[in-house]
Amino acid sequence: MSHFMYYRNGCGALLSQTPTVVNTGRPLKMAAELHPRSGKLIGLSNSNRTARRNQPVQEFNHGLVLSKEPLRDRDVFTVRIDKKVNSWSGSIEIGVTALDPAALDFPSSATGLKGGSWIVSGCSVLRDGRSVLEEYGRDLDQLAEGDRVGIQRSSRGELHLWVNGQDCGSAASGLPPKLWAVVDLYGKCTQVTVVSCEPPPPSTEKETIGRAEELSCSRPDKFPNNLQPDTGKKILLRAVDGRCGSAGEGGNTNNSPAGNGGLGLAAVTGAMTTNDALLFHEKCGTLIKLSNNNKTAERRRPLDEFNNGVVMTNRPLRHNEMFEIRIDKLVDKWSGSIEIGVTTHNPNNLDYPATMTNLRSGTIMMSGCGILTNGKGTRREYCEFSLDELQEGDLIGLMRKASGALHFYINGIDQGVAAAQTPGVVYGVVDLYGMAVKVTIVHNHNHSDRLRRNNAIMRALSPDVGRPRPALSLTPDSEGPDRLLFHANCGQKAAIISEGRTALRPHATDDFNHGVVLSSRPLRSNEVFQVRIDKMVDKWAGSIEIGVTTHNPAYLQLPSTMTNLRSGTWMMTGNGVMHNGTTILDEYGHNLDRLKAGDTVGVVRKEDGSLHFFVNGVAQGPAAWNIPPSVYAVVDLYGQAAQATIMDDMVDFLPLPEDSSEGPTAMSPGSPCSVGGASTTNDLRFHHLHGTNAVITNGGRTALRQNCRSEFNDAIVISNRCLRDGELFEIIIQKMVDRWSGSIEAGVTAIRPDELEFPNTMTDIDYDTWMLSGTAIMQDGNTMRNNYGCDLDSLTTGSRIGMMRSASGDLHYYINGVDQGVACTGLPSEVYAVIDLYGQCVQVSITSSSGPLDNSLCTSNITEKSFPIHSPVAGVAHRLHNKHGKNVVLLGDGCQGVRVGGYAHGIVFSAKELKADELFEVRIDEVDEQWCGSLHIGLTTLAPPELPSCPLSGLSPSLTQLRTKVTWLLCGSEVRRNGVLQRQNYGCSLDRLTVGNRVGVKRCSDDTMHIFIDGEDMGPAATAVAKNVYAVLDLYGRITAVSIVSSSLIEDMESVKAPSLASDSCSEGEEDCTPTEPCALVPTVMAFLENHGKNIQLSNQNLTAARVSSYNQGLLVTAQPLARQQLKNYTEFDDKFQIDRLNPSWTSSLSLGVIGHSPDRLNFPSTACCLKRSAWLLQRDSIFHNSLKICENYGPNLDTCPEGTVLGLLVDANSCLHLYVNGMDQGVAAQDIPSPCYPFIDLYGQCEQVNSVPAVGGENGETRCQGDMEKADMVDGIKESVCWTPPPEINLNKTCEYQALCSRFKDLLTLPDGYFDEDAKYNLCYCESCHKLRGDEAYYKRGEPPRDYALPFGWCRFALRIKPHCEVSNALKKWHIAYHGTSVGALRRTLDHSQLLPGMSSIFSVSPVKAEGPNGYSEPEENSAPGREVPRVRLSPTMRYSGMEIFAPKVQFRDPRSHRSHQAQVGFQVCVRPGSYKVGPQTLGHSEPLDPRFSNSEIEWITKEQGGTLLYGLLIRVE
Repeated sequence: MSHFMYYRNGCGALLSQTPTVVNTGRPLKMAAELHPRSGKLIGLSNSNRTARRNQPVQEFNHGLVLSKEPLRDRDVFTVRIDKKVNSWSGSIEIGVTALDPAALDFPSSATGLKGGSWIVSGCSVLRDGRSVLEEYGRDLDQLAEGDRVGIQRSSRGELHLWVNGQDCGSAASGLPPKLWAVVDLYGKCTQVTVVSCEPPPPSTEKETIGRAEELSCSRPDKFPNNLQPDTGKKILLRAVDGRCGSAGEGGNTNNSPAGNGGLGLAAVTGAMTTNDALLFHEKCGTLIKLSNNNKTAERRRPLDEFNNGVVMTNRPLRHNEMFEIRIDKLVDKWSGSIEIGVTTHNPNNLDYPATMTNLRSGTIMMSGCGILTNGKGTRREYCEFSLDELQEGDLIGLMRKASGALHFYINGIDQGVAAAQTPGVVYGVVDLYGMAVKVTIVHNHNHSDRLRRNNAIMRALSPDVGRPRPALSLTPDSEGPDRLLFHANCGQKAAIISEGRTALRPHATDDFNHGVVLSSRPLRSNEVFQVRIDKMVDKWAGSIEIGVTTHNPAYLQLPSTMTNLRSGTWMMTGNGVMHNGTTILDEYGHNLDRLKAGDTVGVVRKEDGSLHFFVNGVAQGPAAWNIPPSVYAVVDLYGQAAQATIMDDMVDFLPLPEDSSEGPTAMSPGSPCSVGGASTTNDLRFHHLHGTNAVITNGGRTALRQNCRSEFNDAIVISNRCLRDGELFEIIIQKMVDRWSGSIEAGVTAIRPDELEFPNTMTDIDYDTWMLSGTAIMQDGNTMRNNYGCDLDSLTTGSRIGMMRSASGDLHYYINGVDQGVACTGLPSEVYAVIDLYGQCVQVSITSSSGPLDNSLCTSNITEKSFPIHSPVAGVAHRLHNKHGKNVVLLGDGCQGVRVGGYAHGIVFSAKELKADELFEVRIDEVDEQWCGSLHIGLTTLAPPELPSCPLSGLSPSLTQLRTKVTWLLCGSEVRRNGVLQRQNYGCSLDRLTVGNRVGVKRCSDDTMHIFIDGEDMGPAATAVAKNVYAVLDLYGRITAVSIVSSSLIEDMESVKAPSLASDSCSEGEEDCTPTEPCALVPTVMAFLENHGKNIQLSNQNLTAARVSSYNQGLLVTAQPLARQQLKNYTEFDDKFQIDRLNPSWTSSLSLGVIGHSPDRLNFPSTACCLKRSAWLLQRDSIFHNSLKICENYGPNLDTCPEGTVLGLLVDANSCLHLYVNGMDQGVAAQDIPSPCYPFIDLYGQCEQVNSVPAVGGENGETRCQGDMEKADMVDGIKESVCWTPPPEINLNKTCEYQALCSRFKDLLTLPDGYFDEDAKYNLCYCESCHKLRGDEAYYKRGEPPRDYALPFGWCRFALRIKPHCEVSNALKKWHIAYHGTSVGALRRTLDHSQLLPGMSSIFSVSPVKAEGPNGYSEPEENSAPGREVPRVRLSPTMRYSGMEIFAPKVQFRDPRSHRSHQAQVGFQVCVRPGSYKVGPQTLGHSEPLDPRFSNSEIEWITKEQGGTLLYGLLIRVE
C-alpha cells in the first residue's frame, strides 16, 4: 500500500515506524527530515532534523538545506529557530525550489537558486533571485530564537508562509507540483530544527481560505481610505499581522507577481495607493542635473565643485513609506560625502542652500554617522555606519513612521530611531556633497542584495559572493587558473607586465601613490604570497605595503592607497599593521620603509585564520586573527617602491613555526628589556581565550581592544598559566584613547580560563577574583579597601603595571617597577593574572621584566660589564649630565650612555653648557636592528639642573617632543626647532649611522648650529641659536649606546676627518647607482655666481652671501638658470633663499626677481631698481618690469620679512613667475618669463646676509598651518579651520615692528603677567605682512554647528591664560569665535572675572533690556508687566564691527621707544557657547555693509548668559 502511494504521489518512500493516516484519505505523511546534501558549512544531527552552520562568527552564508522529499500539497514544512548570533545582518530565509537536491550544485545562499525557486527573504519574496513582491508577511529578520516558520504549497498552487502557526497569505501562485522546501541559515540564524511537515489544523485553514475568497470578491473602490487592525472588517487578514494597515497609510506598494492566480496581499495594498511615484523635484540645487524620468540626480563639475547639490522629493513622504536611494558614482577628491534627511520646506518655495546643513529650520539630516537637526549636531554617533565610508552601489533609505519617529536604513538595515518626533508633512532631501556625485531613487528594493552589501561593510565579504563569472576572468589562460599572478585591474598609476608576474609604477618619480595591485585569485590557506622589490626611487617617503583584502579585484574601485579602504582589508605598512585604515599594531616586525631593492616581503593566512607577514623569508609573527578565508593578496607600490615581482620559488605550503613569537617579534613593542638577560625563557603569555572585544597578537605577548572608540569593555585578557610564588606579571600600556572615563584594571583570579565565562568587566565576577580598579581593591566585585597606594586611572602610555603573589599569599602591585605594598592577603596558591582593557586603555604588552621578582627591575642588573667601555680620546673633558631619560643608564663616569629598555625615553645632555665653537661629539657603540629610527642630536636652552630629580616626570619620550625650552635638533635629515620643521635634506641622514660612526654638534660664534658626521662639517643647520645651550642627544630607535669622544678643547677637525657617510650612499648591487649621480642624501642647491655687486662676499661654497659694507651694491645672481617646472612640484625645483641676518640700522630690505639674459658679463648696478633689460623685480609689495612698476599689493611687504624667512622663486610651465614665502604661493607675479632665466637678489638696506637653501619635499613634511585644510573642509568656498592651533612662527626671537609697538602699549597698561599665556607662540600679529606671510584666509569656521568668523586683520592678539577649571578643549573645539570691543578702563575688571559678564564690560557695549519670557529673547507684549532690567553684552563675528570706536574708544599714548604719539584700541577675542546668544542686526544705523561676509542684519550677537563666554585673547590696534 505504501509503495503504491509512493509511485502515485511522489512521496512516502521513507516513513516513520508508526505512519499516520489522515481522515481525508491523504497518503501517509512525508518524513520531516532534511536532505543529507547541503551547503558546505552545514552540519546535520538529530537524524538529519537539526542543521547547524559552522563558523557562525566568521561566515554568514553557505548555510543552505532542503527537505529530504518533495512537499505535498497543503503540508507545512515547519522549522524552529534554535540559535542566532548578532555578528551579522539578515536572518533565516525560507521557500521552495523545483531543483532536486540530489543533483544540486549548492549556491552560497538561497537567493542564488534558479530554475524555479521562490524564496521569502526578510519581508520580500524573490523568484529565481529577483524580487517580485515587497512588504509581504512577517519580517523574518525580526524572528527570535524559539520562533517557528513554515512554508506551504496550497492545493491551488500558491505559496504560503506560516509564522508561529499563523498564515501570512499568498506570496506567489502558479507553482509547479513537485517542489522541495528550502531553508537558508543565513546571517544571524545559525541553527534550526525541523519540527513538523503536515497540513495545518482544518479550522485555521478554513478561516484563511474564507478570508481570501472574501478578498477576491471585494471591489477595490469599496476599500476604506485607512485600514487599521481594530476596524473589525473582514477585509483585514489577521494572518498578515497588521502589515496591511501600514500600506494603507501610504507604504510602498507593488502589484501581484505576474501569473498570480488570485489577489495576494500586494493586490490589496496596491488598490489603496495612487500612482504618483516618488521622484526628485524639478527644482533643485544649482549644479544638479536630473535624468531617468527624474529618478536620477547628478552633480555637475564634480572635480571642481563639492556643494550646491541639494535635491528633494517631488511630494511629501507618506507615513511608513520608504525613501531609498542608491549611490551610483563617487569621486576620490573631496572629504565628506552624501547627506540625507527630511525637511518641512516645500521645494517650490525654498531658496536652495549650498549645503542642506546650512538650513536652520525644519530639517533633520544624517551626516557621517551622526544626526544634525537644523544644522546643529544632536546625535554624534547615531549608528555604526558612516555615510562617508559607503561605496558605489550602497543603498541609503529613510522612513517616517506613523508614530512620528524617523528611521534611517543602510542597505536595508534599520539603524534605529534618529528623531522621535518628526513633523507630519516632510519631504525627502539628499545633499550630493563632497565625494557623492550621482544617486538614483530605488523603487524595487532587493532585500537580499542589501543584506549582502551591509555584511560587506560590517565584516569581510565571502569571496563567493559576487565572484565574477568565468567569462569575465582577466587571468591569462596560458598561466592556468592556479598560478598566483597580479590581476589586470590595478591602480591608476600602476601597470602589469611579464604576463601578470610583475607590477610597476612607470612614472614613479612623478607620483607616489595609485599603485595598488591585487592577486588574480584568492589565497589558499597556508599559501604564501611573496614579492621581490625590483626597483626603488629615492624621491619619496614611505615604501611598499602588503596585506590581504576580501574585495574582488574585478569589481573593486581601487583607492589611491590601500590603507584608505575602510572594509575587509589588513595591511602591513612601515612596521605597523592596519585594519580597515585603523592601526591595530603600532610596533610589529621589520620596518618595510627600510627595505632595499632585492628584499622580499610576503603574507600568508593560516588555517586557523591568523595572518602572518614575512620579510626576507623571516616570519614576523601573527599580525591579526579571524581573517576570513579566500582573501586576495594586496601590494601597494607606494612612495619609494617602484616595481615588484611575484616570487615563484615559494612553495604553497611553507612550514610556519608553531609559535613564531620566538622570532623577531619576541620583544613586545615598547617594553623595557632586561639587559642582564634571564637564564630561562619567560613563557608568560596571554591566554587564547579572552573577552569578545579583545585581540591577542605578537605571539600572545600583546593584547588590544578592537573598535576602541565605539567599545569600552568586553576586553578581558588572562595569563596562559598560573603565577608562581614570587613571580611578577608585568605589562606596559602602549596605547590609550581619551574618549572614555576609567582605565585599565588589573588583578588575579583563581578561575581557570577555560571555565571563565568572560563578563563585560572583571569586577562583575562575584567569586575567587581580586582586582585593582582606580585606587580601590575589590574582591569578588565588592570594594574591600580604598585609597591604595596607586591610581590606575592616572597612568599614561608607557606606564608599567605588575602583579605578584608572594609565597605567603599576599598580592603586591608594582608601578614602573616600584612595589606599592600589600594589596590583600590570603590568596589561594593557584591564581591567574587578569588585565581588563577598560575605558581609556586600549593596548598592553607583557614586558620582558615579567618573571621571578629578582629580574623584575631591569636597571638593577646593569653593570659596567654589560657593555664594553671604549676609552674616550685623551684629555676628554666632556661628560653626560646625570639628569636623563628614564630608560638611560650612564656608565664610565658619565662618558657612556646606554638605553636599557624600549625604543624611546633615551634623552641625554652634556654636563655643561657648550662654549662658542666647542664641538660635542659621540661615537655609536651599540645598535639594535629590531627598531626603526635613529639618533637625534642638537642644542637646547633647557638646563638639565633645572629638571626634577625623578627623570620619569621631567622629560618627554623623544627629543622631537621636547617643548619646555627652545631646542634645535637634527632628526634624520630634517632640522627642527621645537618640533617644527625648519629645513629638509640637510647633510647625510642620521638614519644611516651604525656602530663606529661619530656624530657631533657645535654652536659657532656666528650663532649657527653645525652638525659633524665622522668629523665632516655638514654646514649650518640652524641660525639665531641662543648662547647658553647644552648639547642634547636622543638614544632613539636603533641606537642604544654611545660614548663621548670629544674634548672641551677646540680641535682641528680636518686633522681627524674620516670618510663621510655620503661616500657610501649607494647600496651594493643597485644597478642605477652611478658615480656621476649626486647622492640623494646630499641636497643640490643653487650656488651664487662669482660675478656680483662690489659689497658682496661669498662663503660656504658660494651658498652664503653677505653684504660687508654700506647699504647697497649688494646684487648677486645664481650660477644656474631657474628650471621650468609644473606648479604642483614647486617644492622640488624652485630656487629658495633664507634671510640669515638683518640690520635694523637701515630702512627697507631685500628685493629679488629674475633676469632673462646671462649674468656672466653683467655690469651690476648699485641697486636692482636700475636693471632695465629683461628684468622682473619684486620689491616691497610691488612688481617691476625693466624698472617700471606693473603691479601693486602683491604678497607681503618684503621689507617686513624677519630673519629666517624663506623666499622662493618658480617659473611654471606656462612661463609665469611665482613668489613663495615660507612655502606659501603668493600667486602669479608676472607672465611671459623667457627661458632661460636667472634668479637674482639685492641685499639692500636691512638685509645683510642670505643663504641658498635646498628644496623641501612638497608632499611630505610640510607643516600644516591654520590655513592648510583638507579636501572638502572647504565650505561655501571658505576654508574651514580643523583645529585651533596657531601657525608656526618664522622665527620666535623676531617680531614685526607693528607687533613690537602693540606689545609696548600692552606694557603701558600694567596688566599682571599672570593673565597672559607664558608661551609667546600663541601671540599673533594680524598686520598685513604677518598674515600674508602665514597665508591666512580672511574667514574661517568654528564650533558645532560651524559658524563663520573673520580674522582680526590689523590687530595684534596676545593670548590669555585659560584657567584650569574652564572646559578648555570643549570651548576651543565646539564653541564659536566672536569679538568684543571694550575700553581700556574696563580691561582689568573683565580680566579679573575671566569672562564677559553683564555689567562688567564697557559702557559702550552694555545696554539694558527687559527680561525675556520663557521663549528666548523676544520683547514682552504690549500689555505685559514691565520686567526687571537685565544687562546684555554685544559680540560680533568680525572686528570690523566690534572694533568700531563706539565700542572700542581710542586712547592716545606715547611710544616710550620712538617718543611718537599713537592712538590705540582694545578688545577681546572670545569663545562663546553655541545657543547662548541671539543673532541680530547692527544697532548703529549703518546702511552700507560693514563686512562683506556678514550681513548687517546678522552682524551683532547678544548674550546675557554668565559662563557663556571664554576670554581667549587680548586684541590691540595701534594707529
